[in-house]
Amino acid sequence: MTPELRHLRYFVAVAEHLSFTVAARELRIAQQSLSQQIVALERALGTRLFDRDTRGTRLTEVGRVFLPEARAVLARADAAVETARRAERGEVGRLRLAFLVSTANYMMPPVVRAFRERYPDVDLVTEAVGIADLVGGLRDGRYDAAFTRPPLVDDLKTVTLVGERVCAVLPTGHPLAGRAELRLADLAGEPWVLTPRGSWEPWHRKYDEDFRAAGFAPRVVQRADGVPSLLGLVAAGVGVTRLARSAHSLRRTGVVFVPLAGERAETVMAWHPGRDRRAVRNLLDVAVELAAAIDLTEAG
Repeated sequence: MTPELRHLRYFVAVAEHLSFTVAARELRIAQQSLSQQIVALERALGTRLFDRDTRGTRLTEVGRVFLPEARAVLARADAAVETARRAERGEVGRLRLAFLVSTANYMMPPVVRAFRERYPDVDLVTEAVGIADLVGGLRDGRYDAAFTRPPLVDDLKTVTLVGERVCAVLPTGHPLAGRAELRLADLAGEPWVLTPRGSWEPWHRKYDEDFRAAGFAPRVVQRADGVPSLLGLVAAGVGVTRLARSAHSLRRTGVVFVPLAGERAETVMAWHPGRDRRAVRNLLDVAVELAAAIDLTEAG
């Protein structure tokens, strides 16, 4: 017979009280059953653990050596059980997060800081990526959750955290740069710099709808990957673009952000419904509370 944890618990209880009567009462089992279990343990080990006589119960030398080892095994088993329970509650383990590159500058610092303060034993792994890698990573399990613009796909869950104005981004000195607000139609005659159409087709279909609603098709003079590149092209006078207001934190000179009437951009937390585990829900709770308390678009 291989000793089980219950045999070790029985042994430790008797060893601590040196009384089968008291140990049985504490364990809430019959004294005769406890005696039988100790005998079975001794047989399995091939040695006596207790001396029993009319003077009482005493540990043998083997029993004295075995006691701290048995206690250590039981403590480790209890710790393993508690770790499993904490993992179920999302308090330990690993959480892999993706941040859309254009949102990482302001979203990553406050979200990561707040989550680590509340769940210090969770290993939080972060990565700033483009939208295609972000969505692909959520789908294939590389990422547990992500902070992004709405990906406009049906197979991911999203919760909106932040809404902000969308702006026309113009080079310094542009004739429209001094306006308090613009309409998208005001930019119909401008050269445009945009991201490649293949960067994320659902977004570009939405851009096409917006431009059609404004009554024009943009004259795209150059395409570039990523918000920093677009801002650099605008600062160089190559063309204009439109971005969420928070993008101004990526470039402070050479460009002017003018709000566009009626246009808003959202930042959402996204995750795959097939991996809707407790740690992801804990992250969502932290992010929602943070978004209610501060302006996340200015927090980075």
